[in-house]
Amino acid sequence: MFIRVAGAQLNQVIGDLAGNRDRILDAMAWAQDQDADVLALPELAVTGYPPEDLLLRESFIAANLATLQEIAAASGPMLTVVGFVDRTDPVATSTLEDSAVRSIANAAALLYDGEVRGVYHKVHLPNFGVFDEQRYFVPGVDPNTVWGVGDATLGVSVCEDIWVQDGPPLLQAKTGAQVLININASPYHFDKHRERLDLLSRHVAAAGVPLIYVNQVGGQDELVFDGGSMILDSSGAIVYQARQFEEDRFWADVELGFETLEGLPGAPEHRLRTSPPAPPPTSDPRLVEDAEIYAALTLGLRDYVQKNEFPGVVLGLSGGIDSALSAAIAVDALGADRVWGVAMPSPYSSEGSITDSAELARRLGCRFDVLPIDGVFDSYRETLADVFAGTASDVAEENLQSRIRGALLMALSNKFGPMVLTTGNKSEMAVGYATLYGDMVGGYSVLKDVLKLRVYRLARWRNETEEVIPQAIIDKPPSAELKPDQLDTDSLPPYEVLDEILERYVERDLSIGRIVADGFDEALVERITRLVDRNEYKRRQSPPGVKITTKAFGKDRRLPITNWYRSG
Repeated sequence: MFIRVAGAQLNQVIGDLAGNRDRILDAMAWAQDQDADVLALPELAVTGYPPEDLLLRESFIAANLATLQEIAAASGPMLTVVGFVDRTDPVATSTLEDSAVRSIANAAALLYDGEVRGVYHKVHLPNFGVFDEQRYFVPGVDPNTVWGVGDATLGVSVCEDIWVQDGPPLLQAKTGAQVLININASPYHFDKHRERLDLLSRHVAAAGVPLIYVNQVGGQDELVFDGGSMILDSSGAIVYQARQFEEDRFWADVELGFETLEGLPGAPEHRLRTSPPAPPPTSDPRLVEDAEIYAALTLGLRDYVQKNEFPGVVLGLSGGIDSALSAAIAVDALGADRVWGVAMPSPYSSEGSITDSAELARRLGCRFDVLPIDGVFDSYRETLADVFAGTASDVAEENLQSRIRGALLMALSNKFGPMVLTTGNKSEMAVGYATLYGDMVGGYSVLKDVLKLRVYRLARWRNETEEVIPQAIIDKPPSAELKPDQLDTDSLPPYEVLDEILERYVERDLSIGRIVADGFDEALVERITRLVDRNEYKRRQSPPGVKITTKAFGKDRRLPITNWYRSG
């Protein structure tokens, strides 16, 4: 006997309850046209994920429940599993306010024939990295509940429930579930798909029943949800794998492994298929490593700009690799007509910084303007001449140039509306090689979680299909060009060394001793880690940016600004 299962990985918008409802209803109509028995939709698809402190507003909870009822009223004989926020019995806490907050659950509703026929509450609430669900939700207490659909028995769980050994999906299979559905809002980091597939394969091997894993897709502030939903048969083989970083709808006929239980709640009355299964749609191939990361950055930027209703972006083009890659991603995300590049040469800018930027803009097809800052720089120095008298020119004068550029970009943003796109990378932000209120100015930082060597890799990968980034930009030694003959290596070790230290210290939280044991110079490691620690105050004031690693600056890595501890 077979059951036709369908999934839709949707790009929902937090708080857009009407828009989210319409996208859900459209997916339901499509799945019914495919003659699906069950449709699975993402975690918190009604509200969008993560709604964070919107969950503290009673009006938001009520509106989400009203929206769920509208969706349920439109349901037919096909069972739909959709994520929403449910009310629960208040939990006894020290204050009435806390009790009210803690009386909601991250839930999945089972809808058909115009009604909500069942509800599952997420049992395991993640509280690490970017997740803080225990701040908002109470855990479910019925991990082994199963439901009937036609002649089949169904187990439903939500995201983290399947990441726990012997969690709800396995308990549901032991109770008699013949098909498992796990709905998700699982954010992307590189290599996440391999982790998911290994995990799901182990669960299927233990449960011995098919699994439908549906994930959200889209950008939400610093998070990117990559989709990549899957249907696995009872042996753990992939029946269908959905697209990465795109909305997708899919279905497959999966075979039920054993007899159903009798008398289950909520079972639609139609019987399931006994004929051989129809072939499912063909899965798209997995993206290669650099293509995957580039797609994540592109989607993250596109959704941030569009969901926050900016008309486009404006960014400084320095002739360097970071601004070049940022511009290429912006054009791929938004289109050339929504990207505006500006060169702002100072007395220390090389001729190549202007000509290379102009050539980049020509290849990308975006607007390009040159705003020299020599006169403004002179005016600043003249204004400061008396108070700077008797001192040598140093970083104060250097950073004036960066701050002038930031002010000009913000002026263009204020006058014409595009968001300023910051172009710094993770290596620079880690050690504070960036100017507060200067090149850190902006609304979004597409390379915030991208180390410098990865910037070069992505630029070379982008040029494989079309050379949009001039080779001269890739080949030139990196320089801030804030003083004569300046190079990044005047202040920092080569990026081949720096990035290896940062990967260990920032992303893996290794101690200085452990890093030195890997073969790095102790004095250098102490200097770099000291720079990382002392520049937390800068990073706290930096714009949000796309998360692509397991430890991005921001929600992932939360350290006190005032902090005297030094790693040994």
